[in-house]
Amino acid sequence: MKKIITLAVMLFFTGQIFAQNKNLNTPKMDTAEHYTFQLSENVVRTAVTFKNRYGITLSGDFYLPKNVKSQKLAALAISGPFGAVKEQSSGLYANQMAERGFAVIAFDPSYTGESGGEPRNLASPEINTEDFSAAVDFLGLQKNVNRNRIGIIGICGFGGFALNATAVDKRVKAVATTSLYDMTRLMSKGYNDVISLEQRTKILEDLGQQRWKDAENGNPTKGERNLPESLKGDEPQFVKDYFDYYRTSRGFHTNSLNSNGAWLLTNPLSFMNMPILTYVKEISPRPVLLIVGEKAHSRYFSEDIYKMASEPKELMIISGAVHVDLYDKVDIIPFDKLESFFEKYLK
Repeated sequence: MKKIITLAVMLFFTGQIFAQNKNLNTPKMDTAEHYTFQLSENVVRTAVTFKNRYGITLSGDFYLPKNVKSQKLAALAISGPFGAVKEQSSGLYANQMAERGFAVIAFDPSYTGESGGEPRNLASPEINTEDFSAAVDFLGLQKNVNRNRIGIIGICGFGGFALNATAVDKRVKAVATTSLYDMTRLMSKGYNDVISLEQRTKILEDLGQQRWKDAENGNPTKGERNLPESLKGDEPQFVKDYFDYYRTSRGFHTNSLNSNGAWLLTNPLSFMNMPILTYVKEISPRPVLLIVGEKAHSRYFSEDIYKMASEPKELMIISGAVHVDLYDKVDIIPFDKLESFFEKYLK
């Protein structure tokens, strides 16, 4: 049973867990401009674009406290979860942190949402790490941002990219993650690292064969939908939790792959042998804050990174919380802790 759940977790993130249904009945309340949270009356949100080092144009929302005037603010770059868009969790976090006095950019990663990049529905350990550094570029050029006071928040799978970006980009002064996933570890080893060499080899063989098909067809093949139209009832609890966020009015968005789409079938290839957190110790002496739910199926990722990282570091476990609780439940997400953490270290 453990191996079945393990494979289910991995395949969920590669877009192959459920049979595709082209007659998707999506919630009716959504448009491309829809946000899954209410903008604070004390915050101004502006749509922006900026380019990463690969020339891909990224789409973001820049959040500022009202009446900033000429003040130079500490700033944050936020993205995630993996397969989500800026109108969901990252925007909610940006809204909350701007309300607390930070300048914040929430952005869609390359190849997804309103950001550029072809082919669509693709992820990359290198390029998604670079996306964070490009957001730091953007922040450092803003007249109301102190470029020496920039931090990062990564949610879910973008927690791993946030840590990787901080390790390599010394301009980042502090990093926090919530419901961390290391996507390279997940895709290469499966949940709790139980994928055998035989299983891994078979996955890579299948991906190689898919490349032949894509080359012959002249374009990449989209995988099967990330989440189903409805639940059967016998899914693992984590799938039910994801469904409750992405496929209901709580968190649904047309542009989100987890709400309404699928990754490319060959998406796992670049994740399979490129571990992104090899140099996590090199974040030090800059601080790391890892926030995770007590009952999150992903809890071990944060605990293992906490053991790997050098001081200063902190692991904060939220009592009773599951993985997706830290996506949008403002009464559970410790925004006061995030505020005090970044106020302390973005000096």
